Parts: sequence; structure tokens; C-alpha cells
Amino acid sequence: MNKKAVLITGAAGGIGACVAETLAGERYNIIITDVIPEEKAENTINKCKEKGAEVLYIQSDVSSYSSCEEAVKQSVEKFGGIYGLVNNAGIIKDALLMRMTEEQWDNVISVNLKGVFNMSHHVVPHMVKAKAGRIVSLSSVAGIYGNAGQTNYSSTKAGIIGFTKSLAKEVGARGITVNAVAPGFIETPMTANLPQKAVEEATSRISLKSFGSAQDIANAVSFLISDKASYISGHVLSVDGGMSL
Repeated sequence: MNKKAVLITGAAGGIGACVAETLAGERYNIIITDVIPEEKAENTINKCKEKGAEVLYIQSDVSSYSSCEEAVKQSVEKFGGIYGLVNNAGIIKDALLMRMTEEQWDNVISVNLKGVFNMSHHVVPHMVKAKAGRIVSLSSVAGIYGNAGQTNYSSTKAGIIGFTKSLAKEVGARGITVNAVAPGFIETPMTANLPQKAVEEATSRISLKSFGSAQDIANAVSFLISDKASYISGHVLSVDGGMSL
């Protein structure tokens, strides 16, 4: 039985790496793309291989249309097609709007939103040809409810929701599902730097009274990639511990 290939952007570390390792253990071959050199992603690559996956690492910048085109080309040459795409790559450059620079705005839009377009644009034709595919993009509760100091980030994550629902309508008849996962507060190197007061305030708003883990997000992505979610499309799955209640 040939394993299906899944491409995960920004997967050298953090949530993306956890997604890659989880899917590797579920009989998928893994394509990891990230802006960092391959040698800096050896830990993730090795963990995926230990779980039985064949792994292709491509140093690629999601904000670059041509870089994404080349990454998809290499992936198809290696595995014959791409069954799943996980648009995970993202950055933050927080500031109040009146202090936010044009560069801070443009950088976040280019990676978080244009990156989803770039990679999806090049992957979708191969899924259409195969008449099958799964696309899962990482949004955020910030894209649903907004967050002070994150007009750039929240705009991209809200944009991903609109992108997901629109693309789901375009490609559903071709056997392709398109969904999004909206994480709440997750334990990552990013949230590890939050002041204790901010952590306490955030935790007080979460029904489960704790931050989530990268594995919680990986589990949600895994479900949406799997056959168990074959009749789910255009959906935004919040993984926030009940923060939005």
C-alpha cells in the first residue's frame, strides 16, 4: 500500500514539527518546508523517519510564489503527488496599530496570508488531477475575536477563514476538503515569553484553566486529514480549551 504524502509548511519546529511527527506515525510520507536550512531541522526529520515515514525536506519561503512553486514541483517528483497540505507557517510582529510600521504589517501579511495562497495555488491543481486531497490551514482565535496589538496577525488569521470557506466551495466537487484549525493559547516558545500576569489573565478566560499543547493542535489536524473527516469541509475547528464559550 502506497503511503500518501502530506506537505507541512513551517514544520522544522514548534506546532508544525509536532504535526509532521504525528502524521508520520499515521502512515503518511512527510514533506517538510521551512525557511531554515535542513541541518537545523534534523531532530524533526529523524523523529519522522523513526516513525516509518519517508521524509523530504525543502528549504522554502512561503511568502515567495516561485519558492512555493519549486517546493511543490520537488514534492510531486518525489512522491508522485500531494494528498495533504497543512498551511502552518506563520509569524507575529505585534504592535498597537498607531505604532505598527508598514514593514511589520507587510511581513505578517506576506507570510501568514499570502503564504497560504502561494502554497495552495500550486498544490490544488495536483489534487484536482487526483480527484482527492485535504487542505488544513492554521488560523487562530485571534482571527475570530480579534486581539489588541495584533491587527496584522488577526487580519491574516481572519483572512485564512474566508480563504478556507471560499476554496472549499471551489474544489469540493473534486473530492477535496478544505478546513481550518483555530488554536487558542498553546504552550510554545512564543507563549513561554509571556509575562506571568498575562498568562494568569489568559488562563482565567479558558474553561479548562490551562494552555493547550502542540499535540492538541496536531491531533485536530490529523483528524481533518484523515478519512474520518471525509464529509467535513469549510469548517473552522477551534482548539481553545473552551476560551470562546
